[in-house]
Amino acid sequence: MDAGNMNTNRGGIWKCARCAEELQTKKIVFSYLGHTFSHEVPTCPKCGKVFISKELATGRMAEVEELLEDK
Repeated sequence: MDAGNMNTNRGGIWKCARCAEELQTKKIVFSYLGHTFSHEVPTCPKCGKVFISKELATGRMAEVEELLEDK
């Protein structure tokens, strides 16, 4: 889920655009090329959609992707 599906209020609290629920940090398991890794990300407690920040996508996730593709 990208920021287009999330809203933030003036206090900097992210909310799900679909459910209007405040996002809660939850450990999510990701899978790529048969390997799994987990990371805590903001998640909607109602619909379960997750918010992947640009920093996470271009940082840690990109590193893991590169390591797995090199194998």
